[in-house]
Amino acid sequence: MMTATESVCPVCLARLPAYREQDGDDGWLVRTCPKHGLFRTRYWHGPPGPQGWDRPKIPKPGTEPLGTAPGPGCPYVCGLCPEHHQRTCTVVLEVTGRCNLGCPVCFADAGSASAPDPSLADIAARLVQARQQAGPANLQISGGEPTMRADLPDIVAAAKAAGFPFVQLNTNGLALAADAALAPRLAAAGLDSVFLQCDGVSDAVHTALRGRPLAREKRAAMEACAAARLGLVLVATLVPGVNVAEVGELVRLAAKLAPGVRGVHFQPAACFGRYPGDGASAPRLTLPELLAALEAQTGGELRADDFHAPCCEHSLCSFSASFFVGPDGRLAVSGGGNCCDTGAAAIPAEDGARQSMAFVARQWGPAKAAPEPAAICDDFDRFLATAASRPKLSVSAMAFMDAWTLDLERARGCCIHVAVPDGRLIPFCLYNLTAADGTALYRPKPCA
Repeated sequence: MMTATESVCPVCLARLPAYREQDGDDGWLVRTCPKHGLFRTRYWHGPPGPQGWDRPKIPKPGTEPLGTAPGPGCPYVCGLCPEHHQRTCTVVLEVTGRCNLGCPVCFADAGSASAPDPSLADIAARLVQARQQAGPANLQISGGEPTMRADLPDIVAAAKAAGFPFVQLNTNGLALAADAALAPRLAAAGLDSVFLQCDGVSDAVHTALRGRPLAREKRAAMEACAAARLGLVLVATLVPGVNVAEVGELVRLAAKLAPGVRGVHFQPAACFGRYPGDGASAPRLTLPELLAALEAQTGGELRADDFHAPCCEHSLCSFSASFFVGPDGRLAVSGGGNCCDTGAAAIPAEDGARQSMAFVARQWGPAKAAPEPAAICDDFDRFLATAASRPKLSVSAMAFMDAWTLDLERARGCCIHVAVPDGRLIPFCLYNLTAADGTALYRPKPCA
């Protein structure tokens, strides 16, 4: 079975006709560049096959482009352009290129050789502009490492003042672990959630992916966030042969720490930024392989059938599910955990985005406190008390695309958009896309 789409050449980034080829439960992206030949990359491996994972969406109406002009078309004129099929669900704003780690898997290629940080006034203006363009989207403050900035609480406050209803910090957690006052300051400024880089439970995993043993610092950061009542999501970059064997243990740890930990989010490594290797031969972890690993490593407590395709982004990009956490730490799938549940029926893309944003804010934000016994007056109050006493944990994954797996149909359905200094909103995978020689499609090269 073959489905037409478009892609790019991983060598020269020229746009090419492409097709998705299904072979049993495997999916392959195939295209041929007149200069550089045939490229055939597997993006899906195992049940359910790609056709069985479809959640159709009705594209949003086209809009006038921001900061773009007629030209070569997608993917070269992002801003967003009229060909884009989904509204912004999450705005990513990079506030620094500096970092206190040198991770080999960094998609931002962050480090000391970076441009000067934008001023607080510049960031505040960009936040207002991004809010006007994106509407009431969620915001993720990113970098580099945002905690390198002493004025980070002021940036959080500026994001809230700009009208972003849900503000999340993407961080490695080292500053949160070292400074007990930082998490409360961020919470007081309006921060809702922390997206904490945490690739596993062992020092060996952190050493391999981040360059040093960090298990102690990660636990300290978790404790700091919980004490400050910040929503906390553990985020693992997954590399085959390095840390895939710890996905079950990471979920167990999150369940043990719930409701302080609100979710676990997995990101199979993609070949862009600083990630080494040839994307044609690099080991890849696909979403169904991750589902199988979660089921096997939790002894069937999490089942592949518990998870659903997204209602916001393209079906092939992610999965998620919500689980009740029992008193013994065991997980039971929550029947009402889907961000939307429409079966096979197509939904308007914008409706899916709104439902997804609301689910993220509800699940990844701070846990709601149970009502005091004296405040329980009726059955509804008792229902709320019961719900609050049963913490939920979300388990999700996002499969980023690189130059070898870029499917422009998927890219046009992207809802995670990077706000760049000139005011444009660029789909995340396109912003980070790099050719085989390191040439970037959009991301500026670090300063020498």
